[in-house]
Amino acid sequence: MSITLTPLTDPDFRPFSRRIAWLAADGDGNPVGSAFLRLNSRSSHEHLAELELTVHPAERRRGIGSQLLAAVVAAARGHEVRTVLADARVGSAGDLFLEHHGFTVGLTLIYARLELALADPVVEGSPGYRLVSWTGVVPHEWAQSFTAARAGMDDAPTGDIAYGEDAWDVERTRYAARVIEERGEHLTTVAAVDPAGTIVGFTELVVPGDGKGDAQHYGTAVVPAHRGHGLSLWMKAEQIRRARARFPDLEGLLTDTVSTNTPMRRINDHLGYRPTHTDNRRTLALHEPGQPVEDQ
Repeated sequence: MSITLTPLTDPDFRPFSRRIAWLAADGDGNPVGSAFLRLNSRSSHEHLAELELTVHPAERRRGIGSQLLAAVVAAARGHEVRTVLADARVGSAGDLFLEHHGFTVGLTLIYARLELALADPVVEGSPGYRLVSWTGVVPHEWAQSFTAARAGMDDAPTGDIAYGEDAWDVERTRYAARVIEERGEHLTTVAAVDPAGTIVGFTELVVPGDGKGDAQHYGTAVVPAHRGHGLSLWMKAEQIRRARARFPDLEGLLTDTVSTNTPMRRINDHLGYRPTHTDNRRTLALHEPGQPVEDQ
């Protein structure tokens, strides 16, 4: 089969990343597949790029995916990427394709969903701490300690993937919240405050603009020195309560957790989250230029 690959300009430009893309077409000009490579612009993450590759089911096993992947790998090397990341459902055709082409499992993500209509968690507070909450951009009085509390995610399990330092400052914290607002979604945050009046933990939830369907959990973290007090469970339970009260038409909450993050998986299980599927996040290390991609 004669396949033509056309590089595309992708309008999905984000503050800290951009995508390059390819469209695969057959001899008659019919689209049969596509590939996207997201490049990171932050210096600490420039070594990583994220791949999305799709081939029409009727056109698979004709080498189209391999041709697209070869173009992606060449472009990744040209942008000095050292590791390409790709997510695929465990055991799926995509997962097997990536394995065939040398991608190894960097980590495994367990996705879970909470049915809000069935959720009514009762969790006791942690003595000496209190909870605060806000919607959208963090209030001025909490901005500095909330940003500092993001360091609680620095030791989160990342499997065999070296993500690099993910530094936050107040400007980035506020900007990230504004981006979500500009998309028309609602960012709600619940945070734990210690006796000294400092935020030492938080959990974030992004709700669709119409308040319907499913909301997506973003970060949840507790500063290491304040772990062991049940703060994550308390914060997430409060987030559930607030979501139900403010968004009565919301149906569920979605989360994903690295399989080796046993403490967070226990919390989610306790709160009633139920697994929906499992993905492998696979990695391809780009060592030497000119490394061939086997056809399929």
